[in-house]
Amino acid sequence: MFFEAESNGKKYQVNVHETKTHWKVSFQSEGEEWKNYEISKEDYRYLDETVSFLFKDSSYLIDVIPKGTEFDVYTRGVYKNFKIYNEETLLHESLKAGGAMGSASNLASGMPGKIVKVFVSAGDVVEEGEPLLIMEAMKMENEMRASHSVKIKEVLVKAGDNVESGAQLITFEPV
Repeated sequence: MFFEAESNGKKYQVNVHETKTHWKVSFQSEGEEWKNYEISKEDYRYLDETVSFLFKDSSYLIDVIPKGTEFDVYTRGVYKNFKIYNEETLLHESLKAGGAMGSASNLASGMPGKIVKVFVSAGDVVEEGEPLLIMEAMKMENEMRASHSVKIKEVLVKAGDNVESGAQLITFEPV
């Protein structure tokens, strides 16, 4: 399971893979290397929104209070608030050029996917709402449209390309 999290203005990418005996957890803070950990299922318990587990010879008790896409997490006397972007949320963000996964100068992928079709080329001028490309993610084809009028500066992908989360797809400039 892949997701992104944000707390106190800092963003993290998180990947969790479950095996029969462990959870393999990898995470990366912005600008840092990936860190990889294994948590044994033998040392884990879940009861009433609380998780208890042993990790590196230390015991952790974590209370998680969900509020939509935000979670208050309490452990070791400290509360932290996390906003979680799961695959569906990342996809919706990537569809909004100018949203969290795009900006006024580029369109970025909010999650891993495959480029199905590209409608624009460098030098094209597109109006707000015109399609830029189609990306397949979560077994759905999603048409990404311009959120405002722009001139295409560079198209960084082509049909058939597989892209990772955060990959720049198209750069553009104001008209």
